[in-house]
Amino acid sequence: MSIILEVKNLVKSFPEVCAVKGVSFSIPRGICFGLLGPNGAGKTTTIEVIEMILNNDAGEILYKGKPRGASFREEVGIQFQNTELPQYLTVKETLETFRNLYGRRADIDDLIETCQLEELLDRDNRKISGGQKQRLLLAMALANDPELVFLDEPTTGLDPQARRHLWEIVRTIKRKGKTVVLTTHYMEEAQILCDRIAIMDYGEIIAEGTPQELLNRHRAGTRIHLDIIPEKEKLEGFPWQWFDNDGFLEIHTDSVNHSIEELMRRGIDLSSMTIRSHNLEDLFIELTGHQLRA
Repeated sequence: MSIILEVKNLVKSFPEVCAVKGVSFSIPRGICFGLLGPNGAGKTTTIEVIEMILNNDAGEILYKGKPRGASFREEVGIQFQNTELPQYLTVKETLETFRNLYGRRADIDDLIETCQLEELLDRDNRKISGGQKQRLLLAMALANDPELVFLDEPTTGLDPQARRHLWEIVRTIKRKGKTVVLTTHYMEEAQILCDRIAIMDYGEIIAEGTPQELLNRHRAGTRIHLDIIPEKEKLEGFPWQWFDNDGFLEIHTDSVNHSIEELMRRGIDLSSMTIRSHNLEDLFIELTGHQLRA
């Protein structure tokens, strides 16, 4: 699989901080690449340098194997997290206006179908919901039929139904052979959409791989959760790692059956027990010490 974007030893500093410290990664064509990190990790600065919004201090960025030229901005699509739409224009007028800014243009009917805008075309921009606005912004990012699309937290603030609609649109974009670079505040979103993930913290990439590779590499396992903390003496010498998680018992285990047998042998009430697999949210907290939104 050929590489569409390669970042080599990227450095970006501001007067008060070095935000990006020698970051390197490469993105194969046709995948969804997730860049994750807590606030202040440097991911937004990294993306803005790649998008040519900011200049880098050191390092190299290659697009299709060559340094980015003047045509780079014409060839990529960008959906910013916050974009003000022109007032008093309809959805269709907005899309047509934005599409006409480019020499290379996507088929407008295909844009409308891909981003599920059919029922909104005659609606004023001021009268569309948050989820509808995000679908329009995504269509605008695709207006020049880009091969590489940057999506900056596209589902932030959306309700679960609107978020899942946008997920399906991203899947459709991938099926068309486009490459997606995604930043997100939702670990479930990253696990569902991303083929590869890079986790940043303090300006550096601290882990990279497919979601399953990351889980396998960093203590994949199972969580057993109880809504109570048993008497301490009942947990003395318990053979698996356990935590008092704000008044709830959480056990990290690689053998669910044996752990449950041991809990029962110790006379611990299991009526409130829930079991779930180790996931990216757990991994993120272990690596960074933060919730993703921290």
